[in-house]
Amino acid sequence: MSLRTTGVGSAAFKLAARTFATGVAVICTRRGDELFAKTVSSFTTVSLDPPLVLVCVGAASPLVDAVRSSGRFAVSVLGRGQRQVSQHFATPGRGRAVGSFAAVGTSTVVTGAPVVDGSIGYFDCALDADLRGGDHQMLLGQVLAAHGGPGDPLVYHDGDYRRIGPGDGPH
Repeated sequence: MSLRTTGVGSAAFKLAARTFATGVAVICTRRGDELFAKTVSSFTTVSLDPPLVLVCVGAASPLVDAVRSSGRFAVSVLGRGQRQVSQHFATPGRGRAVGSFAAVGTSTVVTGAPVVDGSIGYFDCALDADLRGGDHQMLLGQVLAAHGGPGDPLVYHDGDYRRIGPGDGPH
């Protein structure tokens, strides 16, 4: 069964997409001495057994080739106070460095892929599969190490950063 074009224009698609609130994360990898990173909002857990996550990155991003050649990546879940980190890696040209990122501290866990310091959670992964989806590449990672800590997430909705306020927690 093939999908047919519905005639939805990019403006209507973007308007509908803005209604969905997402967490903000940074995907990072290391290829030799080079580091690559990109802010993403298209990230999800996929499976508990085996533990798998999925992240979508623009197919033209140099990070995609770096993940393919290194076979590893880490996803850092950003906390409410990390808006500057998100903006840094969302800016073209700032997500590539040799040795270390000057403006953002990172550490490594298992695979050697950088994890953003101060993130509220991370998933350190081996690349399991990748698949093209339109203008993006879907990277499926088998999680080799993970950690979640306290803190409120950085949230993006309707074209801006948001925060979860009092009373928005569990009921």
